[in-house]
Amino acid sequence: MAEVTYYVALPFVFSDEGVAAGEAVECLSANAAVMRAEALARRPGHAGAIAFSRTGDPSSGDFSDAKLIRKFGDVPDDLGAL
Repeated sequence: MAEVTYYVALPFVFSDEGVAAGEAVECLSANAAVMRAEALARRPGHAGAIAFSRTGDPSSGDFSDAKLIRKFGDVPDDLGAL
C-alpha cells in the first residue's frame, strides 16, 4: 500500500498537572497545519500548539516518527510521545 502523510495541529491546554495535549486536528497541508496551530495557540486556556506531520501506511499502521513543523507558545520540550 502507498504511504501517506498526515498533517496535524495539536494544541496544548493548561491542566492541574501543568500543560496537557488537547484534541488533534488533521489538516490538508503543512501550511494549513501551521496556520491552525498558530490560531489554536491564541485561544483562551491554551498554552500553545504545534504543527507536525507523520508519514506511513494506514493499512498496516506503520508510521515514521512525527516531524515537528513549527511550534507556538508554551509547549513541552519532550515531544517524543507524538
